[in-house]
Amino acid sequence: MSDLAELEQLAGALLRQIDGAERRKVMRAIVRDIAKSQGARIARQQAPDGGAYEKRKAKPAPPPGGYAVRFLYPKGAPEPRVVFMKSWVREGPLLTGFDTEAGGIRSFFWDKVDKWLPIEAGDQNKSAGKFRRKGSIRRAAMFRRLRNGRFLRSGVTDREAWVGFSGRVAQIARIHQDGGRDRPSQGTREVRYARRQLIGLTDADRARILDSLLDHISG
Repeated sequence: MSDLAELEQLAGALLRQIDGAERRKVMRAIVRDIAKSQGARIARQQAPDGGAYEKRKAKPAPPPGGYAVRFLYPKGAPEPRVVFMKSWVREGPLLTGFDTEAGGIRSFFWDKVDKWLPIEAGDQNKSAGKFRRKGSIRRAAMFRRLRNGRFLRSGVTDREAWVGFSGRVAQIARIHQDGGRDRPSQGTREVRYARRQLIGLTDADRARILDSLLDHISG
């Protein structure tokens, strides 16, 4: 048996000697600290063993439009505005690119274009080039919403303490925790997700629990 396991047994025995109300108070402080630690580790994209989460699988970039576009948008508006883009991509029902009038990247529904307008000679381009979207979800950290206090919860009773997820969020988290299968969106086929352990105690977490308990008892 390891020294850490022996200490955990000793801590459990000491915790059982504390009366119910005081025990809940101690355990509540411990799980709040552990929940914060779990969220910080998930933000670092790290498993409890210190290994990095497997990265998302790269998807091919959508094909860029090979020409500039100018159109009125949206259809049915009393005064649709003129949109002009030299660099854009078609992603399903959306046309996304740099809107020169708005001065930023915008998306428009293809079927809501009111009227396609001619392009002046000076605005013609042989190729729209490669459209690069800043802040792509592919580069963003995973589980940003799951790790916040709204979804990453903690609780205590007289006999136990827990940190984890509940409801529909728990189902999603379990798929990633265990490397299970799910449909990315309605109507798509099931895929297997890489195992990315969201909840789990690190050695530092275990030491932190013991330190908190022993500090309380010695105090």
